[in-house]
This record gives sequence, structure tokens and C-alpha cells, in this order.
Amino acid sequence: MKQAFAFTYAGLAALPVAMHVGLAFGAPWGQATLGGQIDGVLPPLLRGLAVAQAGLLALMAAVVLDRAEILRLGLPKPFFWGVIALGVLTCLANWATPSTLERMLWGPVTSLMLVSTLVVAVR
Repeated sequence: MKQAFAFTYAGLAALPVAMHVGLAFGAPWGQATLGGQIDGVLPPLLRGLAVAQAGLLALMAAVVLDRAEILRLGLPKPFFWGVIALGVLTCLANWATPSTLERMLWGPVTSLMLVSTLVVAVR
């Protein structure tokens, strides 16, 4: 069961990864991130940060897959608890954002990601 939830997490994580990659390449989706403060294309610095965010999300998915013994990376257990901590903060931030688009799009996705990690944690 934990493997199914780990795959669910990885699949859900692919959604914001794809968005951040798109932002990095100049997609005009600024209103769907950073509290909706930027309309259109992100400025160069924030496009670079979008690359970093995509990488972090991919790494987090690898950590969850490792914890569920799908990947055999041998990562230290604190990495997984870091994913949970970041997941809690991300989920709260996405539900608290002033951007309706961001809240409605990423609130449910990050909530399901968090639930998936918690199931992996207890199984």
C-alpha cells in the first residue's frame, strides 16, 4: 500500500514540476505562483528559482520513492521527514495564498501530496 501512495506522490509532484519547468522556459503562468503577484512571464531571477523548485520537487519525489522501497537510494531517514515538513509548509502556504488560482490549483494537489507522504510514513 505504501508503494501505491509513493507513486501517487510522485505523479502529483510531476504537476508542479511541469509548471515550474514551464515557468523557467518563459510560460506566462506567473499568476499561478508566488501568491499571484506576477502577471505573465517571470523575471530572469525568478525563472532560475523555478528551475531550483522543480529540482527540489523531483528530489522530494525520489526521497518518497526511496522510503517506500521503490528506489533503493539508501537515503537517511531525516530526508523523508524533511519532505513531510516541507509538505506541511507548502500545503499551508498554498491554502493561505491571496491568489485564488494558486489556492484552487495547488491547494488540493499539495494536500494530496501531504496525505500520500503521511501514509508512506505510517505503513
